[in-house]
Amino acid sequence: MTHSTPSEQDSIDGWSDLCALDQVPDAGGHYVVHSDRPLAVFRRADNTPAVTDDTCPHAGGSLSAGHVRDGCAVCPWHAWAFDLETGACPDNPAISVATYPTRVIDGRVQARLDRTA
Repeated sequence: MTHSTPSEQDSIDGWSDLCALDQVPDAGGHYVVHSDRPLAVFRRADNTPAVTDDTCPHAGGSLSAGHVRDGCAVCPWHAWAFDLETGACPDNPAISVATYPTRVIDGRVQARLDRTA
């Protein structure tokens, strides 16, 4: 897990700047605090980013300290997985984390934090 605090150049047309894509490890997570909100930025196998809330709903683990497997963020504490598109836990879809629309502009990861995907 790596960590960064976004610049104050916050919202661009509703998109919040979070970090440089190269700060996010391959198949891993990067911890970002944005407006007092802990977030996890992940890099999928196809090199595209995904953004979720950082706290695992199971026991409070930091998802950004985990890894990506089969399109899911896997919590390092108890290996609970959350789909990076929907946020749902494949083993129990009633449990989920928030996911956010994400894009890359000029090598920077941005997300729409005002709404979930």
